[in-house]
Amino acid sequence: MKKSFKAIIQAIIVIMALLTVAAWHTSNAAAADTSLQRVKQRGELIVVTSPDYPPYEFMVNENGKSKMVGMDIDVAKKVAKDLHVKLVMKSMNFDSLLVAIQTGKADMAIGGINPTNERRQSVDFSKIYYSGGQSFLINSKDVNKYKSAKNLKGATIGAQTGTLQYGLAKKRIPNSTVKGMDKSTDLVLALKTNKIDALGIEKPTAEAYVKNDPTLKMISSGYNLNKNDVGAAMAFKKGSGSLVNAVNKSVDQIQKKHLTDKYLAAAGKYMKVNTVNTSMFHYWTYFAKGVEYTLLISLVSTFFGVVLGVILALMRFSKQKWVRGLAISYTEFIRGTPLMVQVMFVYFGIGVVINIPALISGMIAVSLNSGAYVAEIIRGGINSVATGQTEAAESLGLTKRDMMQYVVLPQAFRNIWPALGNEFISLIKESSIVSIIGVTDLIYQLNIVRADTYRGVIPIFVAMVLYFIMTFALTRILNHYEGKMKHAG
Repeated sequence: MKKSFKAIIQAIIVIMALLTVAAWHTSNAAAADTSLQRVKQRGELIVVTSPDYPPYEFMVNENGKSKMVGMDIDVAKKVAKDLHVKLVMKSMNFDSLLVAIQTGKADMAIGGINPTNERRQSVDFSKIYYSGGQSFLINSKDVNKYKSAKNLKGATIGAQTGTLQYGLAKKRIPNSTVKGMDKSTDLVLALKTNKIDALGIEKPTAEAYVKNDPTLKMISSGYNLNKNDVGAAMAFKKGSGSLVNAVNKSVDQIQKKHLTDKYLAAAGKYMKVNTVNTSMFHYWTYFAKGVEYTLLISLVSTFFGVVLGVILALMRFSKQKWVRGLAISYTEFIRGTPLMVQVMFVYFGIGVVINIPALISGMIAVSLNSGAYVAEIIRGGINSVATGQTEAAESLGLTKRDMMQYVVLPQAFRNIWPALGNEFISLIKESSIVSIIGVTDLIYQLNIVRADTYRGVIPIFVAMVLYFIMTFALTRILNHYEGKMKHAG
């Protein structure tokens, strides 16, 4: 017990050392400002956003193809053009945008981001390129109840986690209960299903929802705010002065020529394209792509999870104490931390040292997670093999390796097949967590469709059916092979 505890402590020390190296790497990178030079040399401006916030940024289904559009996308295009580089857009959750630029995953973040004093301590900001104002969305049936923000006293307010609106609601609406969610689409659905009374949101986005959904109304927030703190700005890694100065030249031109008005008009046209046909069949390519990525991640993670699980299980039976301790430490640590944290650590944490793409990061994290659980399943299967079987193998002169390969493991897999099947099925569902780093799996595509169509429930139902089809088909396949194993036995 003492040895395994010591091994766990050693594993934690290794992880802390890795984090220290990552922090050192980040601080060194920030010491010399080569931000603009790096972008110029690469020939690309990598920008992250959360495309579920019309009219700032959202996805449009144009001729069956998915396209990222909106005012912020046009602003980013203008910046890239002025820098004479190619624009590369990446999507992820809003609350991961600043983390992405802090860890070097992107050069710039854009997405209706308010340059608050708290955020300025962690990242650099460009000049304000647009100030749309703050408002609340309410249900149409409540227009007489909530005529202004003053009537929201004691109400339940919704706001996107990590946004200015969340903090303002907590500070400015007396006796209110503030509920935060990652996606604005989830918050709108919560409003329409009466889980919240009002939704704090940027005025242009509120107007977009009201225009396309007659069940919603907008009221002014009544906030008296400093324009320089609540407008939208682009965010950069701390110490990126040269890049910020270059981007500010584009912002000056945008403001001088009133280009945001032009960009908003273009976004409005795209929004009409989306709302002309909001049937789920019209968005079948979105769901198909989501299923494709979900199955790809699940298959790859299942394969490597089983390989890692077998290795860890065999390590548990090693005569070397340090080998057993290492396997125990890994298994306990992985099972003791959430998969979401592991995904973020692989992508953002390890990604500081080694730049791993989002899809690969998701596969690695899910594989490492699955391996720990599969190891325990296999260990239980090995222990379930009768000792008489191993004694008979030894009497025949089989080596320990041959005995494990030809006698123990085949019987163990037969015993644990139902448990392994459950792990594989769970993997399909749990892999949805990779959407937080921008992997376009089924959950990610579901949120895009909800943002595009302003329909909250139907896309969720479609995703449920698709998950059921995948898991049911896998269950039938697993049952088929389980029957063959029993027959062979």
